[in-house]
This record gives sequence, structure tokens and C-alpha cells, in this order.
Amino acid sequence: MSRSSGKPVSEVVGIDATFADRFRDALTCDDGSNNNNNINKPDFRELDLGSPVSPLRTTRGPAASSSSSSSGSFSGRTGPTRKPESAQNNSNTNTHTHSLSNNNNSGELSGSSENSPTARKPGHRRSDSGSALVPLIYSGQTATSPAMNVLPTGNICPSGKILKAGMMANRSSRTSRSDVLGSGMGNYGHGSIMRGGGKVEPASSRGGGGGNETVKKGGHVQSVDPEELKRLGNECYKRGNFADALSLYDRAIAMSPASAAYRSNRAAALTGLGRLGESVRECEVAVRLDPNYGRAHQRLASLFLRLGQVENARKHLCYPGMQPDPSEMQRLQVVEKHISKCGDVRRVGEWKSVLREVDAAVAAGADSSPQLFMCRAEAFLKLHQIDDAESILLSIPKSELQTNSSSQARFFGMLSEAYSYFVRAQIEMALGRFENAVTAAEKASQIDSRNVEVAVLLNNVRMVARARVRGNDLFKSERYTEACSAYGEGLRLDPSNSVLYCNRAACWFKLGQWEQSIEDSNQALHIQPNYTKALLRRAASNSKLERWEEAVKDYEILRRELPNDNEVAESLFHAQVALKKSRGEEVYNLKFGGEVEEVSGLEQFRAAISLPGVSVVHFEVASNLQCKQIWPFVNTLCGRYPSINFLKVDIQQSPTVATAENVRIVPTFKIYKNGSRVKEIVCPSRDMLEHSVRHYSF
Repeated sequence: MSRSSGKPVSEVVGIDATFADRFRDALTCDDGSNNNNNINKPDFRELDLGSPVSPLRTTRGPAASSSSSSSGSFSGRTGPTRKPESAQNNSNTNTHTHSLSNNNNSGELSGSSENSPTARKPGHRRSDSGSALVPLIYSGQTATSPAMNVLPTGNICPSGKILKAGMMANRSSRTSRSDVLGSGMGNYGHGSIMRGGGKVEPASSRGGGGGNETVKKGGHVQSVDPEELKRLGNECYKRGNFADALSLYDRAIAMSPASAAYRSNRAAALTGLGRLGESVRECEVAVRLDPNYGRAHQRLASLFLRLGQVENARKHLCYPGMQPDPSEMQRLQVVEKHISKCGDVRRVGEWKSVLREVDAAVAAGADSSPQLFMCRAEAFLKLHQIDDAESILLSIPKSELQTNSSSQARFFGMLSEAYSYFVRAQIEMALGRFENAVTAAEKASQIDSRNVEVAVLLNNVRMVARARVRGNDLFKSERYTEACSAYGEGLRLDPSNSVLYCNRAACWFKLGQWEQSIEDSNQALHIQPNYTKALLRRAASNSKLERWEEAVKDYEILRRELPNDNEVAESLFHAQVALKKSRGEEVYNLKFGGEVEEVSGLEQFRAAISLPGVSVVHFEVASNLQCKQIWPFVNTLCGRYPSINFLKVDIQQSPTVATAENVRIVPTFKIYKNGSRVKEIVCPSRDMLEHSVRHYSF
């Protein structure tokens, strides 16, 4: 008899007296039939009897309803079962059902119905009828629970999943697999259920410990071991599926964050994805967790070598107690030799030799070194290949967060990150982006304030930027002579600055000093060959000196670079006309910005092609597809070469002209010079047509 009720304890729980029968009813879903031969009998070999739960008396009798709590108690109730929506069995037979709850991972097994009353005081279970409470010992505390001989160790429904009574009905109509009770870890609250008789591995303690990951797959609760996740990740890695491997390693680390092996494997996946900076950080975590973990040291050595950080690579390759890999050691020595030679030839300004040594170091293994790529950009800059230098600057990815070891690595005597900003400042200065250059130089100084080369650069950049600002202000005030002096001060500090040369050329042009303007323009173009402003200065100065052939060449380049610039087009037109006059050619009625003239009769055609100069005639049929496709380009050429007469003849509307010129195929182009045909092209490409027009435009 219970101390709190007049009813016998046997009336509290309605289960069989035998141990096996009680668990059969508790863990097997009734299929609604009267078949007593249950084929889904659980495997009791998985049951851990080493539970801290004290054995209690077996009772028989009707069960009372109970509510959920976090006490880890057991109660059973017999009554009608609500079927889940997916159940296919329409039987109304009453079944024994038990809902499995795990409100706070306590391992509670409860048999309450959906309309159970709310929970009582934590650690107790009380029925509505006032049935007996039996003490349960858990984690050093005393709780109350209905009596039974032995309670199972572990969570019956892990990860907070609650299976209500209606969800258990007619389970056998959907599956014939048995429910296996996991053995747990000998700690109450750490077991699991594996559906279909599958084996549940306990939470792995390898690599720092941690619990299993619980997942629900196909409606079944499953437990995943971190070692299994690592194995699956390794398979993905071998197949080259680095993103999937990374995801699996992340899940393993979430369960066992102290595992050096998982961290090292994650680093390998990151390396496969090209995320070397993150990979370095992950390997450094691994060696902090396990300082003697050889694989992580090997990975770090390989990564640092690829990043061009020879000393950091040697530190991990020759870690005390480890035997260095001979092939890796040889690779390190080759990279070190070429980087050392690169520094030597850089100091004496042999920039072509710098490029050769950089290429050799990259080929030897330092294929992901930002500093080597910046060294290549610096060499291109010094060789006046500014476009190539800028291309490298744009292609280098944004620097990742530096680790302590990476931030202390040195390159050519300065901290590696400072060297990257050092080169960037020089390139920005050469491109005329003075504010950006000052910012980059200041960052280099902040990173390595003691480096002399960085300090000199920062001082020069600031002074050149000030000289440029002063020169611009004087130019705007039309004080051109003083502006020339200001730009000259900047050039004394930075003799390879194309922007300052071009600005001083503009000053010379305003002062009428055409030769000096051409000379400074040539200097700017020598440093930066595609500098359009310098081309404009030189073309204008050559025009002032009536050097028409040189002026036309520059204006034609500018016309291709700036096809929509009307000022350039008009300057080209006047230079071409002047060139024709200088050669003694007769020039009549040439107007800038002419349009394609449409010819409809033979007399009109003969008069048009007899004009002095060059005429280009487009023979077409309005409905012809090829004629439609090339017609817009003919209009473009008309604007691009305003000194040439462009004519159009529709051979269907003007058959006499087509017959006289023997034109049968369209589109056909004929070029006439002073009334005589000099070229005929049938169905030309755009490039071929423009090449011919340009050739006869002089």
C-alpha cells in the first residue's frame, strides 16, 4: 500500500509481471489485431542494467493518467488510442500505448494521453485519482515514480522529440522493423533509440569527446557519431566534393570541438576550396589542441610554403620530435633560394631578373603568395608596364584576416602585409590616384613603422601629392609658369609619374612652348603608353607645329579609343584635310560631319565619284539581310572618317548604275580616288572594310 493513498501499489501501473512482457508492451506498437505473437520484440541485449535507477516493485492494475515533467518517471495508462493521420488500419480495437517524451533530455518515459493534466511539482508524478507515488533516485536526488523493477538507462526519445499516444498507433501497419533501445553511455540521459533494429554507437569520446548528433530520417530517430561524419567527409574529400566534406567536418566539430583531427581535416577541405588563409587558422587551432599532431604540422608547413612564408614553413616542417619529409624539405630550399635571389636583384633594380626569379619561386611551390604577385606588379611598374601592374593589383583577392604567425612573416626585410601596401601605394601614385596612394602608404607605415623603405615612400608620396595639388591650383588660376615649377618639384621626387608629366605638358601648351609640350607628352606615354590625355596633348602640339602626319596618327588612335568624342572626330577631320593640302592634293567642299549620300541615277553617280578625294560606294538591296546588318557600320565609318565621301546605291532602284559598274552581288563596296576605282570588296567583314577605308583615307 502507498503511504499517500489507500489503494494498493499494484493498481498504479497495468503491465505484466514479467520483465520481458512489460517491455514488449512499452516499446512495441500494437497493430490493432489480437495476435499475441509479437515479431517486433526489442533486443534486450542493448539494455544497460548498470543504471543509477534503484529497482522498484512490480505492480499490476489499471494505470492512472499523468502529466509530463523532467523527473525521469514512468507511468502507464490503458485506453482507446487516437490513430495518426497517416495510419491505414481502420481498426477500432483498444491498444496499449505509451508516449515517449524528452522535454529536457531527462530520459523520461511517460504513458500520458493528449489531454493529460499539467505537470505538478518537478521531480514528482501524481495521478488524478491520487494513486501511490514511489521514490526514484536520479542524479543524487529523490523523485517519485510508479513502481517497476528496473528502468532503462538513457533517453528513449532524444533531442527533445515527443511522440504522443496517437502517433504510436498502428505503427506496425507502416513498418515491420523493431525499435531497439540504445545502451547509452552509463550516464542517465545519454542514450537513444534506433529504428529498424539498427545499431546505435555511443557518443564518441575520440578527439575531445562530445555527444552524438541526433537526426530524424524517414520518420525515424537516428543517432550519428562524429567519427561517422568524419568518415563520410573523407569520402567526399576523396571524390573532390570539398564543400560537402567541409559541411560534414563542421558537424563533427560541433559535436567534438576539441578534436585536432577534425580541425586538420577541415583545413584540408578549405585548402581544396582555395581558402588558404582559413586553412592556416584551422591548422593552428589543431596544433594548439594537440601540439604533437604531426599531420597538422605537415599541413601547416605545406600551406606556409605555398604562401611564400619560408621561415614559418620550416618551423612546422622541422618541428621537434618530427622527421621532416625529404621532398618537402627540398621544395622549401628551392623556394627559399629563388626568393632570396629575387631580393638581391630587386635591390639593384634588375627588374627583368626579378620577374624571372618570381616565376621560378611560384613554379617551385609558392603558387599562392600574395607578396610574390605584388613583387611581380612592382617589377612591371618599374619596367613602365603600368597596365600589367594594375591588372595584377585588381586580380589579387582581398587579404584574409592574418594569423599571428602570418602577420609576423617578413618579405624583403619588411613585414609581408606592409610590403603589399608598399607596392600598392606606388601603383596608385603612377595611375594618378594620389589619395589612394597616401592611404596605402600610411597603412604600410602603421604595419611596419620601423622599416626605412616604407618611411621614405610615405614621405615621398605625401610630398608628391601636395605638389600635384599646388600645381593644379596654379593652373586653374592661369599661372602656368608657376604651375610648371610645382609639377617639376613633384617629378624630382617621383621621376616616373606620368600624370605630372602630362600636367606639365598642358602648362607648356598654354605657354605656347609646343616642343616642350611634346617632350613631356612623350615622357608620359613612355611610362603609360595608352594615356589618352597625353596623346591629346601631343596631337594638339603637333597640329600647332603643322606636323600633320604625326597629328593624324595620334588622332586616329584617339578616334578608336573614343569613338563618341565629337571633338576628337573634328580634330581628326581638320588634320586630314590639312595633310591633303600639304601634299598638294585638291580639296573641295569637304565638310565635317557629312552623311551617306544616296545616289539614284547614273549621272549623279558619276559626278559624285569624280569629286577630289576618296569616295566609298555601298551597292546594296534594301531587303537583303547582309546589307541590313552592315549598314549601321557604314554610318559609323562615315562619322569616323569625315574626310571621305560615302555613297549608297540600291541596285534594284538604280539598275543602270548597277549595270554600268557590273554589280551583281550585294553588299559590294567600291573605293574611288579622284574619279578612278582603286578597290572593290564583295561581302567584306567589318574589319576588312575599315582597314581598306583607313588605307585610302590618307
